[in-house]
Amino acid sequence: QVQLVESGGGLVQAGGSLRLSCAASGRTFSSNAMGWFRQAPGKEREFIAAISWNGANTDYVDSAKGRFTISRDNAKNTVLLQMNSLKPEDTAVYYCAARAIYRSNFYATYTGLRDYDYWGQGTQVTVSS
Repeated sequence: QVQLVESGGGLVQAGGSLRLSCAASGRTFSSNAMGWFRQAPGKEREFIAAISWNGANTDYVDSAKGRFTISRDNAKNTVLLQMNSLKPEDTAVYYCAARAIYRSNFYATYTGLRDYDYWGQGTQVTVSS
């Protein structure tokens, strides 16, 4: 079992910035591929960003490229999502996810809901116009 806890969400004006943090428990964190997803009311949960186990590879949804940055600090068991130039359409609950280390790893990063096994409780991000 891997426990994930997100923090850093809140209310921000359009054009502003927020930094989300995902704190992971367990000694195997350094071996987990990680991702961020978001879900707006009435919509499906969607992929936002992913990072490989060693931080060497990252991937982003097109709408996040150039605005969001995913990073990890394995020594601190944390994954960060720096969000700049926020837009009202970024409003959603943001979730941190971890891929189980015992699964196959054909790819460095993963973008699908079913690619992940552990999820945080989510943190609300609201961007006002």
